[in-house]
Amino acid sequence: MPIFWNEKVFLLAPESSYGVAPVLAASDAVLATNIALTPMEGEDVSRELELPSMGAQGTIPVDIHAKLSFSVELVGAGTAGEIPPIGKLFRGCALAEVQDGSSVIYTPVSRNHESVSIHMWIGDTRYALRGARGTATIRVNASALPKVEFEMTGLFVMPSEVTPVTPDLTDQLEADVLVATTANTPGFSIGGQDFVMRSFALTLGNEVAGRFLIGSEGVLITGKSETIETTVEALPLTTFNPFDLALNRTRVAVALTHGTAAGNRVAIDVPRAQMQRPTALEQNQNIKEWPLRLVPMMGQGNDQFSITFS
Repeated sequence: MPIFWNEKVFLLAPESSYGVAPVLAASDAVLATNIALTPMEGEDVSRELELPSMGAQGTIPVDIHAKLSFSVELVGAGTAGEIPPIGKLFRGCALAEVQDGSSVIYTPVSRNHESVSIHMWIGDTRYALRGARGTATIRVNASALPKVEFEMTGLFVMPSEVTPVTPDLTDQLEADVLVATTANTPGFSIGGQDFVMRSFALTLGNEVAGRFLIGSEGVLITGKSETIETTVEALPLTTFNPFDLALNRTRVAVALTHGTAAGNRVAIDVPRAQMQRPTALEQNQNIKEWPLRLVPMMGQGNDQFSITFS
């Protein structure tokens, strides 16, 4: 009997100790789309033997790890101050989670990065990653569901045939998911100037690397380089001049708010973004548009941006 690709169960939970998987339960379920799994990445080492005749040589697999990419909806918990379903995923991407009254805030961290364990069933075959860390891109596009694209890398665990956990997806399936529209996405500005926006992407740019040495094996986040890419309707240069801002390396605030009701608002704030050189002008429906690129800059450190659920 074939194994159907769409029969998936996805569980993820933070680890208390690196590489030590907690007991993953139904409540750790993740509702995801566009899942792609590479279960056995690594290198193949040849013995480089000098043989008496020509022929291929076998290899030895080393530095084995796994990669999992997927997307999830950018949505709050439904109640202000509660941790959103996406929170545990952000924690695996070098973001710190802080509950502050009716808000939950995520900001970058440079040390003591958390790790997560993942179980992914396809049919009755369970694929597991432990000690996983990753990177992500937040996308908010007009007339589309805002989503976050993740790519996680973790230590290899031998796949096995295990009866799947029955996932608890009720809250995520019943979440108040909002398409990005004028009504649902009430604010987008650059340098205090409101823009008509077509697309927005904040890329975390985490450098994720496997480190396999004698005495220590793990997946590390060794650096990061955040970027913002957005396409907006062009304005008169007397109102907003991205060319002058780029030439003078001016830093501007970028702010985006999606959702209006308590418990379902998400705000992305970048207090100091350096405008980069605008690329080729674009048009859509015969309207001139600017593709803009900005780089979130540090102030005191680890304050390049914040993501607030409220």
